[in-house]
Amino acid sequence: MSDFQPVRDACDFAGGVTALAKRLGLPPQVIHNWAAGKRPVPVIRCVEIEELTGGAVTRKQLRPDDWHQIWPELRGSD
Repeated sequence: MSDFQPVRDACDFAGGVTALAKRLGLPPQVIHNWAAGKRPVPVIRCVEIEELTGGAVTRKQLRPDDWHQIWPELRGSD
């Protein structure tokens, strides 16, 4: 799988992988797996990342294939 830019953007915003992991209460390896595209970002973490980044990284960006099923209220926003 390819690198997942929104997660890397969130890491940059937070000050790095370790900083993002610490703010989310997760091991850095979990963040690495998301950033490498090995695992999808869990739904609950998408909301946390969106809030943590002040909307710089959105739920839609973190779940591009299924955000409309998870958060239908976001349809038409942008």
